[in-house]
Amino acid sequence: MLQNQIKARRPKRQDGRSWESLTLFGGPIVGRVALLVKLGARGRICRPLRATFFHQLSSVVQGKMGKKKEERQPLLVSSNEPLNDTYDRSAIPRPDLRNSPDNVVVHLAGGPMEGASTPDGGVPPPPKPPKPDFDPVLNRNLEHPTSNLDTMIHLLKGNIGSGILAMPDAFSNAGLVVGTVGTLIMGVICTHCMHMLVKCAHELCRRSQMPALGFSEVVETAFATGPSVLRPFSHAAKIMVNVFLCITQLGFCCVYFVFVAANLRDVVAHFWIDLDVQVYLGLLLIPMIVLNWVKNLKYLAPVSLFASILTITGLGITFFYMLQGLPRTSSVHAFAPWHKLPLFFGTAIYAFEGIGVVLPLENNMETPQDFSGLTGVLNTGMVIVAALYTSVGFFGYLKYGDHVKGSITLNLPPNDLLAQSVRLMMGLAIFLSYGLQFYVPMNIIWPLIKDKLHTEKAQMYGEYIVRTIIVIFTFVLAALIPDLGAVISLVGAVSSSALALIFPPLIEIITFWKVGLGRYNWILWKDIAIVIFGLLGFGFGSYSSIENILNADKS
Repeated sequence: MLQNQIKARRPKRQDGRSWESLTLFGGPIVGRVALLVKLGARGRICRPLRATFFHQLSSVVQGKMGKKKEERQPLLVSSNEPLNDTYDRSAIPRPDLRNSPDNVVVHLAGGPMEGASTPDGGVPPPPKPPKPDFDPVLNRNLEHPTSNLDTMIHLLKGNIGSGILAMPDAFSNAGLVVGTVGTLIMGVICTHCMHMLVKCAHELCRRSQMPALGFSEVVETAFATGPSVLRPFSHAAKIMVNVFLCITQLGFCCVYFVFVAANLRDVVAHFWIDLDVQVYLGLLLIPMIVLNWVKNLKYLAPVSLFASILTITGLGITFFYMLQGLPRTSSVHAFAPWHKLPLFFGTAIYAFEGIGVVLPLENNMETPQDFSGLTGVLNTGMVIVAALYTSVGFFGYLKYGDHVKGSITLNLPPNDLLAQSVRLMMGLAIFLSYGLQFYVPMNIIWPLIKDKLHTEKAQMYGEYIVRTIIVIFTFVLAALIPDLGAVISLVGAVSSSALALIFPPLIEIITFWKVGLGRYNWILWKDIAIVIFGLLGFGFGSYSSIENILNADKS
């Protein structure tokens, strides 16, 4: 049947000879064409074979016609003499079977037209596979990249906040020995989890051919490319991480609001007049809104640098008071009762608050390859952070013992002008650090709203409005919740434990599940141990925070 259809649709030859006399691949051309049609209909023919077939078919047709032409020409002809009486000088060109609408072999279902694929009539190249050597670090195009120094400043400010001033109180809940060792171990684990997050982000960027991924995008991509049983939950995992990030960072912003207002109130009340803390919150609202209109991290670098200088100066003065007249170490507890350890964990994990800013900082670096490594920006910054936390906690608890308060600045001499300046310095430093904590939830919330604004002008004004609304939201929470510190301790215990200690090891397990988790699966066991540690902190920290809230309400 196919051979009859091909015979009926074939073009007529000018030399009067039959097409059946031509052969292709050692057989009649009509039969070979029919065979190709059958294979193509069954999807058993590939593009290279089709191209070879057409090339051979064209050569056969052109060669047969050219041979006949030579046979019918005289050996010696003049330019004015026709070749012969029967052969037309203007030979009809051979039909292009690849482009002929009568050719049923040309276009197979699911494939492009071969004849119109490339300028030279060849076969179009297949789609380019993902580059195995794709390096996301070298494929980032940033408009305002940050230098190593800028990133170091942002990292320090992202980790050194109001939590460092509460470390002496954390040591009182653990004891001098347990507090020192526990803080260092906590710093090592949190830093390792940050490295895990960056490493998994780079691996998932190579798989997805993306230059950069955020925290939630890393989780989503890990689930989407991991074991098949987890792939349907990729979007839900992304939403969960975004919720934790927003709760944590906005909670920090609320704490910053209250911390600055409370320090201003104490200083003004000591020298002039005692006003309610809500008054100072209202005075801080407009400057806080204007500060958070700054969109680029690079432009926040001078602000963060100034805040870092204030923090270092304030901590230096605090050390000046703490190191005077230190008692013997035997005057304080080396080991606190075990039931107080959850309070230590909650305060310590709240203090190491920089997990949310790690990927944004690394993604915005001019030389992100300097972020990791033994002497990279991350290790250098976290060594400084852990040393400051341990030192403030150790000497603050040793100096004031069980009488230490929630913030070490409250233990400084109230009638000393230098001690009062520490409150102003730390309050201003925390105020200037608000923008860095604000950067993470803004990057989560704004893209959801930006897609609904279609003009550039609407997006510009819309971003300013969204920034203003979020700042006002944190202001309202800070003004309405009376015991915000206890509530934020609960939020920190829940969100910080999940983000810093639970999600990173789970991401590493899922990301490298198919690749391998080391000899004897030591990476798997290590990550499981970190997850269990985070879950214990999650449970005990939440319990202690809720207990504090209930006890505060009863009192």
